[in-house]
Amino acid sequence: MEVLSIIVLFASFFTLLMLKVPVAYSIGIATTLSLLLNIDKLPGLTTIAQRMTTGIDSFALLAIPFFVLAGEIMKQGGIANRLINFAKSLVASLPGGLAYVNVLASMLFGAISGSAVAATSAIGSIMTDRMEEEGYPREFSASVNITSSTTGLLIPPSNILIVYALASGGAASVAALFIAGYLPGILLGLALIGYIVFVAIKKKFTRGKRATLREVWNHFRKAFFSLLMLVIVVGGIVAGIFTATEASVIAVLYAAVLALIYRSVTIKSFPNILLNSAKTTAVVMFLICTSMAMSWLFSFEGIPELMSNFLLEQFSSKFAIFLVINLTLLIIGTFMDMTPAVLIFTPIFLPVVMALGMHPVHFGIVLVLNLCVGLCTPPVGTILFVGSGIAKVSVSQVVKPLLPFLLIMVIVLFLITYIPEISMWLPRLFDL
Repeated sequence: MEVLSIIVLFASFFTLLMLKVPVAYSIGIATTLSLLLNIDKLPGLTTIAQRMTTGIDSFALLAIPFFVLAGEIMKQGGIANRLINFAKSLVASLPGGLAYVNVLASMLFGAISGSAVAATSAIGSIMTDRMEEEGYPREFSASVNITSSTTGLLIPPSNILIVYALASGGAASVAALFIAGYLPGILLGLALIGYIVFVAIKKKFTRGKRATLREVWNHFRKAFFSLLMLVIVVGGIVAGIFTATEASVIAVLYAAVLALIYRSVTIKSFPNILLNSAKTTAVVMFLICTSMAMSWLFSFEGIPELMSNFLLEQFSSKFAIFLVINLTLLIIGTFMDMTPAVLIFTPIFLPVVMALGMHPVHFGIVLVLNLCVGLCTPPVGTILFVGSGIAKVSVSQVVKPLLPFLLIMVIVLFLITYIPEISMWLPRLFDL
């Protein structure tokens, strides 16, 4: 193990990030610089290109572009409005009802689209104005939208859980991760709603009109086929009818047919939808390429073994080690995008937690929720900037009302960390 190589790797990576170089380029450049110090031990710089290409040579990763495409179709296909109207018919009559609608709609849309950014933009663009009309501050609405959108990264189908399954080296299956994400995702949504109840009573937010049973039924009927996609995709994977990759193709076909039936998109809309999906996929895949190269370099330098030995020698209890890992990941999430963070740090921390008896599926949920917090925090928080932009408020205005929501997310994180059954009960029930 070359200490100098490790120092160069981390020093160059963090320096490039501070200089605001895009994450994927920062990872690639840092890996190349570190590799140059070991050029005598390796065939040459072609090693990086080889590791980048072999890193994405995975059948499971084909699910990502298809789920991205399905999410884009749904984003433009009028699905969000149907989900919002259904959620509104259920809870709008409660104090602060529109805020609950925001959370529920984000959970449903995020789960269906598999994208937190899609949920933030689709739900936020509709709900922020509606909430302002009924007296909700725009920065509060943005805070609700930003944090609730992360639930879709836990509730399947979730692209990031597919990435983690790849990074775990087969230790965690996509089916087990998908089913494991349900209870943590729902728990997070309910915790956010619990805080909203407190704020709504304190600030005396208005109640909406109570929907009749007929209105609830009508809105459910209109949203039914959108919700059915979750049952078809996840149910098919868990039942072993098709793989996650095959399920992603089914999701695209289902979303396309549904959007055409709803007449919210036309055949002429699809070239633009395909282009947007291709752009998103290209960004994600390039991140995966460079991250896989850096992950391989970590293994080459023995960093996972070094980290494992250090933690096991320095801390005597599982509680303390899990706490240190969580705090480390929370810090990492504030300046690194979710996909590279999963690919880089899974090989480092997974051996440690497995040595302490934590199931790889359980750790996957903990890891993703950690990084969800980072998506909502500066300086890199993608959802924070998207949500603020959609609500037309500055990030500085959002930060204060956002802090209690972030605290709620951290509390849920520690509950999920130290109570394994929250994540593992459903996978064990389905024998996954």
